[in-house]
Amino acid sequence: DGMAPGFVSELRTRDAAWLADTAATLERGAILLVDYGLPRAQYYHPSRAGGSLCAFRQHRRVNDVLANPGIQDLTAWVDFTGLAEAGAAAGLTVGGFTTQAHYLIATGVERELARLSAGRPERAQLALRQSAATLMLPGEMGERFKALALIRGIHGPLAGFGGRDLSESL
Repeated sequence: DGMAPGFVSELRTRDAAWLADTAATLERGAILLVDYGLPRAQYYHPSRAGGSLCAFRQHRRVNDVLANPGIQDLTAWVDFTGLAEAGAAAGLTVGGFTTQAHYLIATGVERELARLSAGRPERAQLALRQSAATLMLPGEMGERFKALALIRGIHGPLAGFGGRDLSESL
């Protein structure tokens, strides 16, 4: 509702069924979803009137998503509000929602990076720092990727969501 004529977006008809099937096996615990995506208000913003479907081949973006079927990867962003709603319909509640960078910081990525770097040559340490930067920088995966926890039967703050919980944006 409220989309301008010509607005194009992906239709995710199987997300709710997939999440319901996954939740059916969960008696107590959390489902952690990490992917490119946005809350619905941002996902369907007029600046994204062309949708988010894109293609990659050898880690490079390809303009024509149908150019090389079977050779290039297709991807589309996630509507995290839709996943939260599907979770609620399956009896789950939101345990937290944040950016990948904040999730990694809150779960100790710096400590793990130091542990992995200990005793390695400087070149290997640099490679580890560069990999971590790709995962955490805003212009890279740090802000584009989000983490959503859907929970059942557990309480209290979940590791990873204490620093910057964006659940209210869902």
